[in-house]
Amino acid sequence: MFSDSYRTVKYKSEGLYKDKGSKFISYVFPVKNEEEIKLFLDELKKKHYDARHHCYAWAQGPTRDAYRINDDGEPSGTAGKPIYGQILSHDITNVLIVVVRYFGGTKLGVRGLINAYKAAAADALQNNTILEMLIREVYELHFEYPMMNQVMKVLKDYGLNQISHDFAMSCKLSFEVRRNKADEVKKIFESIYGVTISYKYTL
Repeated sequence: MFSDSYRTVKYKSEGLYKDKGSKFISYVFPVKNEEEIKLFLDELKKKHYDARHHCYAWAQGPTRDAYRINDDGEPSGTAGKPIYGQILSHDITNVLIVVVRYFGGTKLGVRGLINAYKAAAADALQNNTILEMLIREVYELHFEYPMMNQVMKVLKDYGLNQISHDFAMSCKLSFEVRRNKADEVKKIFESIYGVTISYKYTL
């Protein structure tokens, strides 16, 4: 049985960790898609153009089915992985964490780097708020005008949020439903003669 909620961060936040002259500035962003991720990464590269490394990790989707880890020139596994470890340990998704490193002249070694990237990411998350979000599925209905009252009654009875509608020649309407109610609502619409329902995407 799928859970019908997930955890994410509420807003952008920052953190900081210092070790042997190196400065690790961390940023946490709530993100909806990979376009947003790219924009935030580009923004930080411009802001910290003189930094040695811009390491990051991100996760997308209610079950973190899409994710990426980037060491940006640091030894493999010493930066992106510990940053992603913080995403896992806080059980969050739809999030991007970037840690920008200014090298202080002294090498920290593998263990020192892992600890620094982990601590910097943890500090930025400490300065944020974690929200529990409901997973919602979006469906589209097609029907003729005579079915309008029946369709609207189901929407009202289940408190379904209408996203868009187009009542031109025939009727088209999209709505969102909490995942754990989706099957029940879908069966009701399928049982109404003249109404077709199709799944669009998950929020």
